[in-house]
Amino acid sequence: MRDPLLDCEADIREYLAEHVTAQCPPLLAEAMQYAVFPGGARVRPQLCMAVALANNSSDRPLAAAAASAVEFLHCASLVHDDLPCFDDADERRGQPSVHAKFGERIAVLAGDALIVAAFQTLAVHAIHHVRSERVPLVLSILARGVGAPHGIAAGQAWECESSVDVSRYHRAKTGALFIAATCAGAASAGVDPGPWVNLGACIGEAFQVADDIKDAVGDPDIIGKPVGIDAKLGRPSAVQELGMDGATDRLKQLLEEGLDSVPHCAGRANLVRLVRAQSERFVPEKMGRTAA
Repeated sequence: MRDPLLDCEADIREYLAEHVTAQCPPLLAEAMQYAVFPGGARVRPQLCMAVALANNSSDRPLAAAAASAVEFLHCASLVHDDLPCFDDADERRGQPSVHAKFGERIAVLAGDALIVAAFQTLAVHAIHHVRSERVPLVLSILARGVGAPHGIAAGQAWECESSVDVSRYHRAKTGALFIAATCAGAASAGVDPGPWVNLGACIGEAFQVADDIKDAVGDPDIIGKPVGIDAKLGRPSAVQELGMDGATDRLKQLLEEGLDSVPHCAGRANLVRLVRAQSERFVPEKMGRTAA
């Protein structure tokens, strides 16, 4: 999804700078910066921007604020996911995880601060624009994506249960923020976000299935984080439930279902092309790409 119109890296950097100022405790500021930069593929914010663009959005500032908020929420979830009480992962994106570098206390606070920064960014940078009436719906969409009962916090909580439906777990743990990305993009463009739920749900679940596959057979030096975590922690996974071939088939099915579900809009053909190009990184042919 490498399209200059979708690039929100400068927005993310500008908005984060408002929180990591000289007044911020230095370790917290450094940890927040470290958690967000350098980023991964920025799949979620670019997806948010792509949906807004496909619907001829006339309010780029709102879409950019929403996209940046989605990325802050994603980065916060990675910080918390790596903590000793969850995955106990010392590496992320080929470098020490936040808690490994700054300590567990600062990591918890950095994740919390990024969550708050997401909503503050959206409120401050969107409320004064011409389409401010769209902001409450966008805020609500993002809140649903991170909270209970179906957001990423609930997804993490399912790991604490004795049994869980894997698809339901995947939809909350990973799909919820993808749904937030597609629906926030639609809402920022002033269109009904409902028809955009399935695209986010399918891509999100596919993303997690791909991550399950890489966790089972990937090379940690290539994907930039530890592997074998699902088996180590007894965590539900698509590979455990479906086997390797079944998980790979499920991944491809989800991607096609997601693409087929893209609603009719002015930029549908270009959006499908962009999503299909981005989804190639999901397919674990050589296990050479990371899903984070």
